[in-house]
Amino acid sequence: MPTLDWLDRDAAFRVAARVATRVLRPHAAGHRFGDAGTAPGNLLVQGDNLEALQALLPFYRGQVKCIFIDPPYNTRSAFEHYDDNLEHSQWLSMMLPRLQLLREFLREDGSIWVTIDDHEGHYLKVLMDEVFGRGNFIATIAWEKDRGGRGDADISTSQDMVLAFARRRQVWASSRNLLERTTTQAGRFRNPDNDPRGPWRQGDDGTAKSGTERQRFPITLPSGRTVTPKQGRYWAFSEDTFNQARVEGRVYFGKDGNRLPLIKRYADAVREGVAPRTWWPAEEAGTNQSAKRDHLRKLMPEVEPFATPKPEELLRRVLQINTNPGDLVLDSFLGSGTTAAVAHKMGRRWIGIEAGDHAVSHCLPRLQKVVEGESGGISQAVGWTGGGGFRFLQLGAPLFDAQGDLNAEVRFADLAAFVWMRESGTAYEPAADASSGTPLLGVHGGRAIYLLYNGILGDRRPASGNVLTSAVLDALRRLCWHVGPKVVYGEACLLGDARLADAGIVFRQLPYALPR
Repeated sequence: MPTLDWLDRDAAFRVAARVATRVLRPHAAGHRFGDAGTAPGNLLVQGDNLEALQALLPFYRGQVKCIFIDPPYNTRSAFEHYDDNLEHSQWLSMMLPRLQLLREFLREDGSIWVTIDDHEGHYLKVLMDEVFGRGNFIATIAWEKDRGGRGDADISTSQDMVLAFARRRQVWASSRNLLERTTTQAGRFRNPDNDPRGPWRQGDDGTAKSGTERQRFPITLPSGRTVTPKQGRYWAFSEDTFNQARVEGRVYFGKDGNRLPLIKRYADAVREGVAPRTWWPAEEAGTNQSAKRDHLRKLMPEVEPFATPKPEELLRRVLQINTNPGDLVLDSFLGSGTTAAVAHKMGRRWIGIEAGDHAVSHCLPRLQKVVEGESGGISQAVGWTGGGGFRFLQLGAPLFDAQGDLNAEVRFADLAAFVWMRESGTAYEPAADASSGTPLLGVHGGRAIYLLYNGILGDRRPASGNVLTSAVLDALRRLCWHVGPKVVYGEACLLGDARLADAGIVFRQLPYALPR
């Protein structure tokens, strides 16, 4: 398979494997907004997206149904919020490790959709062929981003690309959704002959250039006229198919009974919806201008919108095709927050990653307004009136130091959140008495999870209580004993296997039990 070559290509392929795993901490601007619950997802994360992806990967590997990203286009233009003028090889080196990590998040039936334009779009296609496999390419969508035009341009660009790849193409194809019929498409089903079975549209009809001699049989019309295809033409159906359809009253010969026959296809007999097409016109998927003028300026008049925000209608279409309520959606170039906003309104779980101050200035207030029930964008179309919530996190210190030990900057709460998510798959909510020094993080699925770290039991114990000894076990029984299975994370264990089994404990040694 052809591949791209560029300056520092080999080094770019090693970047993802060298990204440090950082802890995720509650954001200083606030941690919980609305009814965040404890289910995985609905996370807004501020920080470099490569590091944030690495921090999230241990918890969400293979769980994301749909990834949508709108990366910098490298258009050699000045943008207020992004450096969109990277040299070509730098842009490829920036995208490659992020695509490599994103692939690891996808479910077997998952897919990734990337908006891009002609500056890098064709190079990105080849790069994604290499990362995701050329056989997993779905399509290149042409999205009409601009219904107007630029009079000062030699050619006014009206569309962007949306490159779509699957984790596994055949698995995705069997799970993807059809789109609702548009008004025009629905109007193709009519009932000019008052058929009691309801509206229909033409199926097999008339003649075709290809066929066999068995498809050149004579047909007598209701008018009495007998017709046969001309030499070199054939009926578009077999004689058996035609005769069966005629017996069932599914053949239409025109109002006067003198037209060439067509076989009816009833609205209730064809599959619900239509297959997605590769042309997404503005009236169906919105434009940059409509997103900026009609939605974001009205929603947050005090905040200057991005130059080319993606409309909610575009994201709605992507999520309609690829997801169902409850599925997890990821956007690691969140921008103004459109993907998260649309996923929230459509009942999907979401993770949004955004670097810089506009995670606070743009994404946070927009998502707060979504929770409150803002009525713009797709709200009316999907019946959105508010609800739910989300968490706001930021990147903390690396989990491990250069020697592979736990970083001294990692606090108990940081590691507790990491351990809890790893064991339970849910977001960590500290117990009400967590500040009193209990190593019990909580109980999930009938199993208690304990963490011995950072002197949580005080200096009365070996290594400040980080080692599971008989004395520490007695302390756990007095302080926070759970009757049932238990998992204990600690620096070391001085208890034998029989003692651990008798106490119902599975011991996991730090830092080796944590993913790198």
